[in-house]
Amino acid sequence: MSRLTLPLKPWALALSCSLAGIFAALAHPPFGFLPGLLGYAAALWLLDQGGHRQAGWAQVSFWRGWLFGTAYFFVGTWWVGEAFLVDIAAHGWMAPIAVLALAAGLGLFWGLAGLGYVGLNLKGPGRIAGFVFSFSVLEWLRGRVLTGFGWNLPGETWAAGSAPSQGAALVGAYGLTFITLWIAASAVLALDWRKADAKDRPWVTGMAVVSLIMLGGLYGFGAWRLSQARPGEGLDGAGGPAIRIVQADIAQSAKWTPENFRMILDKYAALSQQPAKGRMPDAIVWPEGAIPAAFDDYLAPGTWARAVVIDALKPGQSLLLGGYRYGGPPDKPIYFNSLLGLQRTGDDLKVTGVYDKFRLVPFGEYLPFGGVLTKIGLRALVHAPDDFTPGPRPRPVRFDGLPLVQPLICYESLFPGFTREGAIATGHRASWILNVSNDAWFGRTSGPWQHLNIASYRAIEEGLPMVRSTPTGISAVIDAYGRRQARFSLGQGETGVIDAALPSALPQTLFGRFGDLGLGLMLLIAMSIIGEQKRAK
Repeated sequence: MSRLTLPLKPWALALSCSLAGIFAALAHPPFGFLPGLLGYAAALWLLDQGGHRQAGWAQVSFWRGWLFGTAYFFVGTWWVGEAFLVDIAAHGWMAPIAVLALAAGLGLFWGLAGLGYVGLNLKGPGRIAGFVFSFSVLEWLRGRVLTGFGWNLPGETWAAGSAPSQGAALVGAYGLTFITLWIAASAVLALDWRKADAKDRPWVTGMAVVSLIMLGGLYGFGAWRLSQARPGEGLDGAGGPAIRIVQADIAQSAKWTPENFRMILDKYAALSQQPAKGRMPDAIVWPEGAIPAAFDDYLAPGTWARAVVIDALKPGQSLLLGGYRYGGPPDKPIYFNSLLGLQRTGDDLKVTGVYDKFRLVPFGEYLPFGGVLTKIGLRALVHAPDDFTPGPRPRPVRFDGLPLVQPLICYESLFPGFTREGAIATGHRASWILNVSNDAWFGRTSGPWQHLNIASYRAIEEGLPMVRSTPTGISAVIDAYGRRQARFSLGQGETGVIDAALPSALPQTLFGRFGDLGLGLMLLIAMSIIGEQKRAK
């Protein structure tokens, strides 16, 4: 079967690849332009132009995939530049370099995916399987190579809490990426039908039917799953402990001036003391980076700051707050980005648990190849005296008086499976997920909205509710279906508190039991289709 080709000039092909990447990126929240998913079909068609295995095919296919990916990731991560403008004198010059380098670096994965697809040298409708196989594998690797950066996986295009997003409970975000790419790329079958001969038309028809079944199944399963929600499981149910999230809306640029320290602490304390509309909160949550100092300093016994924190709590009430702490010997301290659990006991505080962040942000929380890069003026963005040290792999934590919880600090919410791995390692499944994040670094851009959507997928995958706390928004209580309601969330630039009963957990999901096994099975099916197409040639 011949493929439809057009005599496009090299510059037109390059521009078309970039536009396809932009369209695919615009399908993600907060844009939500779902027709943009056709960008994947356009990418497949553009990779086909010019024939396979011709002179220079490897360079051309890599280049086209790289352009597609770089444009996609530029739209998805341009907001990273905002972090470098917080301290513009020290870091401002790095902003355009960081944005372009990040997009171009992530684009390498899609360049390799394009190279892998073209290298398979497929000609029939089995091209869909080859394209989806190559991109799904490279997306899985993107979340693991070096520290991994699984931002805006194609499977996370669907708004969290919607019917299609519920597929993550079965196969996780990477499995949903396979399904999403298959559905989107299958649009090229409309072009294949016009050029297919009698021998190939059953293949084209069959692949089209499979794609329609996938799309219908995604919406049908999601609608059924959402319809099964019982009272008490969602945000309107009685739920569990009463949780208060505090959002003080203090810009990142205002945190690190000494004269603002008292104002910041007093604001968090005052919001924590507001009368509750319902039950008194059992636990109060302050976000990552809420107070711009080390726990060891401002919470030291006898300090005025410790007294402010004590007065902000009622006896028996817990405070879960993000920040950093010291470790190691006094003469060579190391630093951890941590979640600290405190409880007021009489007129003092008791530490009830500590969780140290495992997956750190390169260039944000530590500087890769620091010895070399420091010499040319690069430094990490954190205001700690030195780079952070990673903690152990994520494990659930039991803070006094609260159900077992899996903390995920900021960046960690990008990674499917951390909560599942913690349950396997300890033999105990958490009852909820707590995501504290410092999205104040990214201002009022699309970044915090995308982060909210991505983090909510961890709730869907595990069937667990999530409490999400940020300094400037978006903070929210998210149920085990990935849903949030306006009255249980605070948007960007809002100051206030969220009081809610913790929603109930669902029974363990298929993803919670088997992880990426579903993705592995789908990749095997794709490989079998690829093999069958090659034998039929």
